[in-house]
Amino acid sequence: MSKVCVFLANGLEECEGLITIDLLRRAGVEVTTASIHETKKILSSHKIKLKADELASDLDMEMFDMVVLPGGFVGTNNLKESELVAKVCRDFASREDKMVAAICAAPSVLGELGLLKGRRATCYPGFEQALEGAEATGEDVTECGNIITGRGMGVTIPFALHLIARLEGAEKAEEIRQKIVYPYGF
Repeated sequence: MSKVCVFLANGLEECEGLITIDLLRRAGVEVTTASIHETKKILSSHKIKLKADELASDLDMEMFDMVVLPGGFVGTNNLKESELVAKVCRDFASREDKMVAAICAAPSVLGELGLLKGRRATCYPGFEQALEGAEATGEDVTECGNIITGRGMGVTIPFALHLIARLEGAEKAEEIRQKIVYPYGF
């Protein structure tokens, strides 16, 4: 079973976080939500109160196959300020046995860390300049090596299905797509 850590930051776009978590769990992926703050309590971009499973600082990140960064303007800025997020993303991006995924504004975190140089990536329109050194595709979901990026909240379902396909195989992603009656491909 694959293991994924979803970083939660105050101001995150709740749909990008929660839909991704939900679909990964439906696929049998073990998901841990991890607050990057000193409390498990998270306040989303639309003032929805969430509670993370763990504090990111308490986790052994080596146990995870993938880390996911949901977007949201304020959430993304909070992710950018986290030394732990930077360290984990740098480590995972440098390894063939680990993956990093980010959606909406959050790919800018990876761009500012220099992790997208020479890669293809996508992000929320207007954040392309922050994908430093990347070819901005404008695609809904872009995979380049072990980094997967998504364009925004409207493509969270295909983003999550893409993560499932990468972690558990295309058949599992198709099974989940059918179960949720998502009418489009991924």
